[in-house]
Amino acid sequence: MKGYGKYAKPYLSAFIIGPCLMITEVIGEIMLPKMMSLIINNGVADRNHGYILQMGFLMVCVAFFMAISGIGGAYFSAKASICFTSDLRKDLFARVLKFSFRNIDDFSTGSLVTRLTNDIQQVQQVMMMFLRLALRAPGMLVGALIMAFIMNYRLAMIILVVIPVLGLMIGAIMFTAYPRFGIMQTKLDKMNSQIQEALVNVRVIKSFVREDFEKDKFRQANEDLQENSLRAMRIVILTMPVMMMAMNVTTLAVVWYGGNLIIGGSMQVGDLTAFTTYIVQILMSLMMLSMVFLQSARAMASVKRINEVMRTEIDLSDENAGQKEKKVMEGRVEFRDVSFRYGKNHGDEVLEHISFLAEPGQVIGIIGATGSGKTSLVQLIPRLYDVTAGQVLVDGVDVREYSLKNLRDGVGMVLQKNVLFSGTIEENLRWGNEDASMEELRTFADAAQADGFVTSFANGYDTDMGQGGVNVSGGQKQRLCIARAMMRKPKILILDDSTSAVDTATEAKIRECFRSSLENTTKIIIAQRIGSVEEADQILVLDEGKIIGMGTHQELLASCEAYQEIYYSQRDREREVSA
Repeated sequence: MKGYGKYAKPYLSAFIIGPCLMITEVIGEIMLPKMMSLIINNGVADRNHGYILQMGFLMVCVAFFMAISGIGGAYFSAKASICFTSDLRKDLFARVLKFSFRNIDDFSTGSLVTRLTNDIQQVQQVMMMFLRLALRAPGMLVGALIMAFIMNYRLAMIILVVIPVLGLMIGAIMFTAYPRFGIMQTKLDKMNSQIQEALVNVRVIKSFVREDFEKDKFRQANEDLQENSLRAMRIVILTMPVMMMAMNVTTLAVVWYGGNLIIGGSMQVGDLTAFTTYIVQILMSLMMLSMVFLQSARAMASVKRINEVMRTEIDLSDENAGQKEKKVMEGRVEFRDVSFRYGKNHGDEVLEHISFLAEPGQVIGIIGATGSGKTSLVQLIPRLYDVTAGQVLVDGVDVREYSLKNLRDGVGMVLQKNVLFSGTIEENLRWGNEDASMEELRTFADAAQADGFVTSFANGYDTDMGQGGVNVSGGQKQRLCIARAMMRKPKILILDDSTSAVDTATEAKIRECFRSSLENTTKIIIAQRIGSVEEADQILVLDEGKIIGMGTHQELLASCEAYQEIYYSQRDREREVSA
């Protein structure tokens, strides 16, 4: 838990008060058996009713203060553990948001969700248990041992034989449990990933009638988690019978030996009663400690997984940026002999020796077959990934010299997979500019050809989108995402096949609005249809990560065989459809 002290510091008072109140409760528990023995030895034996009432009242007072201390200790322990893990979860989430795409690729989404929820919850539960028992269990153990030795040191020697045996057994149980809990959490990751995938893609599952297949996949993952959970829990289940057997055997030995002492006249009945209670307290404190250690084994497996996220080296940052204050002012984009691969273990290069220049205000079209590297290319401009070799420059400055915030503030991007968030249409559009007036918002929505369908809804811009924008069509979702990006008024606008679900007439209107509303913005458009980029100032033709053609539409028709093939095949297809 090294490095976690900063999460405890703001709540240090709760971390101290909680255990201290538990010690008050322990003092009461240690006092009560002795007071009971005095009632039996002096009050009952002598039939002294006054003494019995006096000691009884004193015991009630002690029990009352124990209850108050127990409630207070539980409250402060809960406050400390909940606040601690809440701050930890906040930092863990912030850490994940700082991850580069490459870092995120190293963890499954389900695994990150498990670490942010279940693993944090395990730490919270163990911390709460620890704060309640950290001083209580040892305090009860030491206090009860002292009282037992004071009352009869020969009888107390029995427990000294049991404690080491129990210690060895608890250690063996923990050693076995730790790796099993780690495996169990990994299996939980897998199941959560599968649940998330199924729920996100439930429409695809239903349309392909694959419910039975997905249920079978889930059954296998669920049974795998069940098997590994049972394997881990067998250790937990084993702990209780072992402790109870030790308690019963020890109690039996104490009663047998103590009974002989009473018969011999060297011990009073009340003392044996109190002694038996102390033996139970000692063994109960050992049981509580064993449960703390056992749950700690599970929590440490979770802490290890949390640390994997917190200590992951973020491979894309602006810590070494030389011009952090610089902002994107013009929108000039240049690629100088750029090569790129997704990672050392991710196969061949996705892009090879890419070079081109986009002047401010120009429209650059990118076209090519699926998997040719179009999306990978544009993701290098806002530094969603870093180049493997070469340079990407914006306004003549290497993108690695900008702060990430300033660079990305200057780039508007509509991703290939359009994403909308839960909330209203207005809230989604304000992701582009939260300070925009309603008039500006509607202006850009109109430019993206979205205002018409939005105002047709009963609640207009206050229409709730639902999770992921499930209540709008693919084309409507694309137009909202374009409007959101335009609201940033970026110097560079990247459209990654973002009009594929829009009809050609609407797409033409959107392109016309780009020319009027974003005249000085450099526009980089990835498209499958040549008609989408036909009027571009420059078109790049990609194939297997290389530029095989560059020029205007007319130049490529005259010089690039691949471009010709795409153009004529699309034209023939359009003629067939119109016929």
